[in-house]
Amino acid sequence: MKKILIIIDGLGDRGIKQFNGQTPLEEADTPNLDALTKEGKLGLMYPISENYAPESHTAVLSILGNDLLNSARGVFEALGAGIKLNRGDLALRANFATVDNLKNRRMIDRRAGRTLSTKEAKQLAKSINKQIKLPVEFEFIPTVQHRGVFVLRGGFSDNITNIDVYRHEKGVIEVKDKFNWCQALDEDENTEFAANLVNSFVDQSFKILNEHPINKIRKKRGLMPANVILARDAGIEVPKLKKFNKSMAIVNMPVERGIATISGMDIYSMEYPNMKNYDVYENLYSGLNKMMKFAIKILKRKGKKYDFCYIHFKETDVPGHDNKPFEKKNFIEMLDKTFFSFLRRYVEKNKIKLIVTADHSTPCKLKTHSADPVPVLFYNGVEKDSVEKFSEQLAEKGKFGKVKGKDLLKKAGFVK
Repeated sequence: MKKILIIIDGLGDRGIKQFNGQTPLEEADTPNLDALTKEGKLGLMYPISENYAPESHTAVLSILGNDLLNSARGVFEALGAGIKLNRGDLALRANFATVDNLKNRRMIDRRAGRTLSTKEAKQLAKSINKQIKLPVEFEFIPTVQHRGVFVLRGGFSDNITNIDVYRHEKGVIEVKDKFNWCQALDEDENTEFAANLVNSFVDQSFKILNEHPINKIRKKRGLMPANVILARDAGIEVPKLKKFNKSMAIVNMPVERGIATISGMDIYSMEYPNMKNYDVYENLYSGLNKMMKFAIKILKRKGKKYDFCYIHFKETDVPGHDNKPFEKKNFIEMLDKTFFSFLRRYVEKNKIKLIVTADHSTPCKLKTHSADPVPVLFYNGVEKDSVEKFSEQLAEKGKFGKVKGKDLLKKAGFVK
C-alpha cells in the first residue's frame, strides 16, 4: 500500500473553559500523532468551503474528490446497511427519537437519549415492519444505536422535505423545537404520493411505539421512550463517484460503507458491539477499541494488496454533539496510544504517504457541526515543517497550507 487516508470524525473543536481555552485535541496527550507531525507538514482544510458547515457524507464525498452537495444520504445509508436498491426505490435515513406527541410535534430528543439498546431497537423494528400498513412494500432496518434506514419499494420521487428538527441549508445548520411533516417540493403526483407515504409511516410509527411494552418499561426506568421514527435525506439515485483502483476502506458506519462501496473500494468492516445497558459511551469505548484492533489487523494482513486505504473513526464525533469534551479528549488519546502508535511504525517501515484529518468540526460548545476548518497532517517521510504538535491552531502555521476538501488528495499527490 502506498497511501493511507485517516478521517477522525468531528475532530475539530474550539477552545473551552475546562481546558483553559484549549481544544480537546490540544489538551490531549498525543505523542504518536505529534511524532508524525514533526516528520510531516500541517495544514488546514475546509471540507466544502469557507463559511460552510458540512454534513458528514458531503464532507467525505468532497474529500474523496466529489462535488455532490445535494447528494442524498439515505442512499448511502441503505447501501451501507446491505440493502439492495432497485431504480426508483426511495431510501431515507432514520432515527429512533422521542417526541411529546404528534399534535404539537415537539421534539424531546432526536436520538431517544442515546440510550436505546441493540435488543430494544431490533424488537421495536420488528413491530414496525409487522404492524405498519402502507400500500407499497417497505423495509425498516435498525443499524447502530439509535440509527436506522427506511426504504419504500417502487418508483418514487425524492423531491420531498425531511421529518426532523435538524435542518441544513446552504451550509447553515439549525435545530428547531418542532418538526414539520414531509411535504412535496413540486406538484408531481408521484412526489405527493411519496410525501404522503413517509408521513403515514412516521404517524403509524408513533402510534405503535408510544404504547409499545418496551417503551413502557423504559419510562418506568426513567429513560426516554423511543416513540417515533424520524425520516430524512431521501434519495432514489445511486450517484456516480470517483473510482479508486486497488483500494480498500476500513469503515463501520453505514454511510461510509455506502460511499466507499460506490467508490469501488473493497470494504473491510467489523460488526459493531451491541449496546446492552443503556450507556452509549460504554458502547462507544468498546466500539473504538474493537475498531482500532480491527484496523491494525486488516492493515497487517491485507495492506500490501492495495495502493490506497481509507480508514474512518466515528466515535470522536459523538462527544462534540453531547458537549462532553473530556470524553472527546479520551477518545483522541485512545486513538493515539493504540492505533497511531502502530501506524507511525507502519508508514515509516513501508514508506507510505499518509493524511490524517477530519470530515468536519463538531465543537462541544455548539453541539453540532460548524464551518471551522479542520487540521490536516501530511506525511511522506521526506517533506516537513517546523510544527511539532497536531492541533487546530498550529495547523495554520504549517507549510501544507489551506485547502478545500475536494482538492486535498490532489494536493497531497494521492491522485492526479
